[in-house]
Amino acid sequence: MEESKRQRQIGNVIQQEMNDIFQREGLNVIQNGMISISKVKVTPDLMEARIYLSFFQIPQPEKMLQHIKDLDWNLRKQLAARIKNQVRKIPVIQYYLDDTLEYVSKMDELFKTIVIPKEEE
Repeated sequence: MEESKRQRQIGNVIQQEMNDIFQREGLNVIQNGMISISKVKVTPDLMEARIYLSFFQIPQPEKMLQHIKDLDWNLRKQLAARIKNQVRKIPVIQYYLDDTLEYVSKMDELFKTIVIPKEEE
């Protein structure tokens, strides 16, 4: 099912505000690596937001994801203060690991191993 315009709007607002919150909390640069919010998907009833986090050069992404989940109450409270006039209820936030960069890197390595025979003229 395709996302509605309202879902995309709320998702964009949440992504912008959470990016700012991450920056203020110092969560975007940790252990000489970077954490960024790659996308936010909102359910049709606007009651749940799925935040996909991209980790760059973070040694243990699963452990860092758990750390962010542990900070959820504080992050959601800050988000609520920022978007309370735009939504009726603050959505429950779920954090997910976005492995798109890892997938692209693996595919790039696979493509490098492919040898295409040259045709003789």
